[in-house]
Amino acid sequence: MKYHYTTHGTCSAYIDFEIDDGVLKNVVFTGGCNGNLKAIGKLVEGHQASEIADILEGNTCGFRNTSCGDQLAKAIRLASEQAQ
Repeated sequence: MKYHYTTHGTCSAYIDFEIDDGVLKNVVFTGGCNGNLKAIGKLVEGHQASEIADILEGNTCGFRNTSCGDQLAKAIRLASEQAQ
């Protein structure tokens, strides 16, 4: 299933991704640190979405209380709730 998440408190504006049978695919961030966010998308590709959410949840960026990774974790959690 495809998901579109509007981020909060980060330089990136959106995260688009898919979860198929619990596996994270095609993670694309809009805005933010282009190279780093492309790398995150490649690193999480093909892994269990719940595992990635557990790893990235609570990660911060500078003085912010969130990060693009943390926002991805929140997006995954929300997508999982909506799928039930």
